[in-house]
Amino acid sequence: MPLGSLPGSSALFSAYVSRSPAAARLYRHDPFSEEGRRAAAQEALSGGAPREQVVEALRRLNGGSPALEKLARPGTVAVVTGQQAGLFGGPAYTLYKALTAVRVAGQLEAMGIPAVAVFWMATEDHDLDEVSVAHVFDTRIRPVRLEAGADRHQGKPIGTVPMARPPLDGLASALAGFLHSGDVLRLAETAYQPGRTFGEAFHALLASLLGRLGVIFVDPLQPELRRLAAPLLARAWQQRERLGEALAARRRELEGAGFHAQVEVRDGGGLFFVLEDGVRRRSSLAAREPDPESLSPNALLRPVMQDWLLPTALYVGGPAEIAYFAQAAVLYPPLLGRMPAILPRAGFTLADGRTRRLMERYGITLADCMRGEEALVETLAARLAPASLEAAFDETGAGVTRLLDRLRAELEGFDPSLASALDLSRAKILYQLAKIRRKAERAALRRQSDAEQQARHAFRLVTPERRLQERYYSFLPFLARYGLRLVDDLLAAVDPLCPAHEILAP
Repeated sequence: MPLGSLPGSSALFSAYVSRSPAAARLYRHDPFSEEGRRAAAQEALSGGAPREQVVEALRRLNGGSPALEKLARPGTVAVVTGQQAGLFGGPAYTLYKALTAVRVAGQLEAMGIPAVAVFWMATEDHDLDEVSVAHVFDTRIRPVRLEAGADRHQGKPIGTVPMARPPLDGLASALAGFLHSGDVLRLAETAYQPGRTFGEAFHALLASLLGRLGVIFVDPLQPELRRLAAPLLARAWQQRERLGEALAARRRELEGAGFHAQVEVRDGGGLFFVLEDGVRRRSSLAAREPDPESLSPNALLRPVMQDWLLPTALYVGGPAEIAYFAQAAVLYPPLLGRMPAILPRAGFTLADGRTRRLMERYGITLADCMRGEEALVETLAARLAPASLEAAFDETGAGVTRLLDRLRAELEGFDPSLASALDLSRAKILYQLAKIRRKAERAALRRQSDAEQQARHAFRLVTPERRLQERYYSFLPFLARYGLRLVDDLLAAVDPLCPAHEILAP
């Protein structure tokens, strides 16, 4: 499925992945062509923090990783992605982002460009309510909500917040009965030990799955990296007023093109937070100059800091991040002088055989599922009704409408008040016709004894709570159901030149 046709896609994201010139001009490189990737890779080798110092700082999380040794070489570029340090890995698309980066790095290698995949853990974020909750499902595909036991740490970066009681018992209960639950629980228990922070546990889980694929991890809260980022953030602070003006102009440009600004920034001071005593506070345009090492970037300035530290050729992001970069693009020229190509991540809906057969047989789409559980049942009922019966209802409805239109025209000339009365009666007539149609379709559904159950099963699996599966469920229940080999199967399914959203039956 093309990414731009996904339910809920913004106008900007749809235009960008459709390669609309109106959207493409807001970015620096074409991520969908080899020529665009070569240009971005060449540009990535200029400017930024000293590579050898960055690599040395990254050893703390990555040890003697062969990929890190490759990054130490002057001609190597990075394919970067990232995500908040969510409980049990966060939503499933966290894994899909990382696998897209791995595949794209491999594609650059095939082009003769040395490349590594890098995962930037957004440990500086402070939305504890969002990251402390995960959703999984049990063997009956019933959603299960899990919440970490974490003390309230108002304003503190989530990467530093410890978990007193990771919900491992709840995870074990939910996954009980899946063939590979033991393997997954061992991974989760090793990563999510009581007292570990969200950042530490998140890194441990992802490293256990992705380390063998050569993924390098970055924690921006690491003091050595903060020191290396300080010159860039100091320069941005000095230019904050000018940067705010550039962002305001870009906002007007976006709105003039029919798009929207993803991030609200009233002035250049809004680009910064300040870390004081471990708490992340908003800055302002008029604030006194802080210690650069205490500065923390907002969502628009963060990618510039990231690409100051890393030789980023491509960034792999989701729909919202793609929109962020349309704004952040104006920050790159004055601060870094280069910008990576921005590539959408691959997406997946993992459907079991039962659901896949239902969707294929009756033409059920993700959009049908997103309308809601009862609406999906009604859609299936309509498609189970005999074609001749549906045609008869269509013909009857059209005939009644035509006759009522004719009658109304006559009444309008005779007595307009009677024409208005007919309008009320028309609505009742058509309502009753639609009601008997629904009853007939429900009768057809009842004749297929398990069809309704299949529709409800599909809804809970594919679009729980009317959200895309990859945005709701953790990837852990899928690994428990299909095994750790699923990681390699998904990696093979990613198209490195043109990622899309695939419905897969593992």
